[in-house]
Amino acid sequence: MSTSSELRIEPAAEILDAARQWLQPVRLALGGEFLGAYLTGSVLTQGFDPKKSGVNLLVISRSLDTTVLERLAAALPEPKKATRFEPLFMTQGQIEKSLDSFPIEWLDIRERHLLLEGEDVVASIDVPRTYLRLQCEHELRGKHIQLRQTLLLQSRQSLVLLRTLGGVASSLATLFRTLLRLQGESPPAESARVIERVADVFRLDAGALLIPHMIRYGGRSPKGDEVALQYRRFLAELDRLIAAIDELKTP
Repeated sequence: MSTSSELRIEPAAEILDAARQWLQPVRLALGGEFLGAYLTGSVLTQGFDPKKSGVNLLVISRSLDTTVLERLAAALPEPKKATRFEPLFMTQGQIEKSLDSFPIEWLDIRERHLLLEGEDVVASIDVPRTYLRLQCEHELRGKHIQLRQTLLLQSRQSLVLLRTLGGVASSLATLFRTLLRLQGESPPAESARVIERVADVFRLDAGALLIPHMIRYGGRSPKGDEVALQYRRFLAELDRLIAAIDELKTP
């Protein structure tokens, strides 16, 4: 299996500097409870745009009791327009107990994270794969329903359709990486290549599956009547993918 460093794209130096600066008062507030802090999520992918997406931070602590939470609340830096940080605070015990509930999320974090400070606790996470296919199908079916409802209720609102497609791009890429892992493959670092590989594996139209990604990150938004056409094209291909997953046999 590929290592975390092989699956991620190094973030810009200014983002790294801002993240470490954000972490300083948080690290001080946690004191001896602090275990590690990491960058995760789309900031470690190609084409990340801080104007469109927040920077995900995972901070692991030995404890998050009310006393610790009070110290953290007082220490959290004020949000800045330049870089929007979206921190997640967890204890190591909470992570271990949630591996079966959120296998996709923890597998994605384990395989693509960047240690900012402390111990690399995340690298040693052992994610059970038993429920990966079920969670993946569940998430994709939920997004399909959401997308279909939006098309039915907002079919003439091109901007709404564009925002809806762009809004699911990042989470879909995470699910697509999981599909490749279920096939025994290590997913590429770049989301576009992940989507293309999923299309190849499941014999789908790569151009159709790429539509949300291109709207969000590629600067190729359709115009006018073309918006609804492209929306329906993607929705149909997502439906085909879900049908294929339903028949998927995993070890």
